[in-house]
Amino acid sequence: MAEELTPENPDEAEEPIKQRKNGLYPGVSDELADSMKSGWADTALRGLEPIAQAAETAARRAALSARFPGERLVIPAGNLKTRSNDTEYAFRASVEYAYLTGNQTEDGVLVLEPVTGGHRETIYLLPRSDRENGEFWLSGQGELWVGRRHSLTESEALYGIPASDVRELADTLREATGPVRVVRGYDAGVEAALTDKVTAERDAELRTFLSEARLVKDDFEVGELQKAVDSTVRGFEDVVRVLDKAEATSERYIEGTFFLRARVEGNDVGYGTIAAAGPHACTLHWVRNDGPVRSGDLLLLDAGVETHTYYTADVTRTLPVNGRFSEIQRKIYDAVYDAQEAGIAAVRPGAKYRDFHDAAQRVLTERLVGWGLVEGPVERVLELGLQRRWTLHGTGHMLGMDVHDCAAARVESYVDGTLEPGMVLTVEPGLYFQADDLTVPEEYRGIGVRIEDDILVTADGNRNLSAGLPRESGEVESWMAALLQG
Repeated sequence: MAEELTPENPDEAEEPIKQRKNGLYPGVSDELADSMKSGWADTALRGLEPIAQAAETAARRAALSARFPGERLVIPAGNLKTRSNDTEYAFRASVEYAYLTGNQTEDGVLVLEPVTGGHRETIYLLPRSDRENGEFWLSGQGELWVGRRHSLTESEALYGIPASDVRELADTLREATGPVRVVRGYDAGVEAALTDKVTAERDAELRTFLSEARLVKDDFEVGELQKAVDSTVRGFEDVVRVLDKAEATSERYIEGTFFLRARVEGNDVGYGTIAAAGPHACTLHWVRNDGPVRSGDLLLLDAGVETHTYYTADVTRTLPVNGRFSEIQRKIYDAVYDAQEAGIAAVRPGAKYRDFHDAAQRVLTERLVGWGLVEGPVERVLELGLQRRWTLHGTGHMLGMDVHDCAAARVESYVDGTLEPGMVLTVEPGLYFQADDLTVPEEYRGIGVRIEDDILVTADGNRNLSAGLPRESGEVESWMAALLQG
């Protein structure tokens, strides 16, 4: 990785360039500085079309404006975070900011300033790198180091929001009067400028509103989620085709194979891939992915592609590494499949959100009692939650721009709420028999099974967005056989 020279103050052209410690160049001559200021072609982008979701983001901002009349609203994208020394993690804008603007660049801030009849919208962004002071080639975040930023004029055309230089925002916010709300946790500089103007309670109300606004997806969002799922299906197919290579290496081969699909067709993975083979499948969020992949074991793969607009799939399949379930594996797998079938059937408009969880848990509890692993009756086990020793987690969650979307919503709007058309949620029951669980027969130990699909609530029921991946045990075996033969 190359190293850059950094000016002490990139905003002052006369400030001498300071070499980083252990850099190879002693400085920049006046002649070189002059040379770098000129001789560059005009690269301004003209005739730009608005982003695909511009109408949707405008409608979302209008709803936000209507909810908080007379108040200044500040929604930051966030800043780069250091990974090590002078390298940064890949940037992902805050969901609240991306949801309202469609923009994904670091340091951006959306401000809605109250005016008569609503709000005046401004998106504050870094403009293109300055060529006069050398920022474009001397700064580590300059154009020649990390790529071209859009100009403010270009950004206005893309996002349909008047754009201003974000470097002027702190002073503007410090001078602000009247009630202000900010989405906290993303931009310390913005929060510092507002420190005497905001309250934690009011800011929490803003975050809650933006979280609940995402409970029902619009058509654009449903389309993006379907894209994410379709790519994820292809990623699972990729994995099956290379299971022999994973056996020769480790779970990392599976993780890397899926990641390739995510990066080629999307933005990234939506969360850390869980590639859990053998007893690792009993660890719910196994993301070390450094264990062996053995014929005769099960592979629990929980993975999702994230689209370029941040919408993520979240799908799990539990697959026999050698392509065939053993008798005990099939017994456990079929129980989870039946539980998922019951859960999916309970997803429909007007149903309580908890219904799909309760339906799936009942099926699993009936099997556990029938197998003699826990003493019945079923109602007693459910009342005491005794089945949770082996089912462990809830049966699903909302899905969208966050894999666990809408997390800041009120309980009465989410877990205690009612399903509506446009909601998208996962249905993902599981059974996990830990390798050291002495309360179950030895043949059960070390087997973990989860099946997860992404379900859209429709006007007359539901649609399984991830139906392209087989779920029934026999169909899974046939699907794997066809991929391995191909």
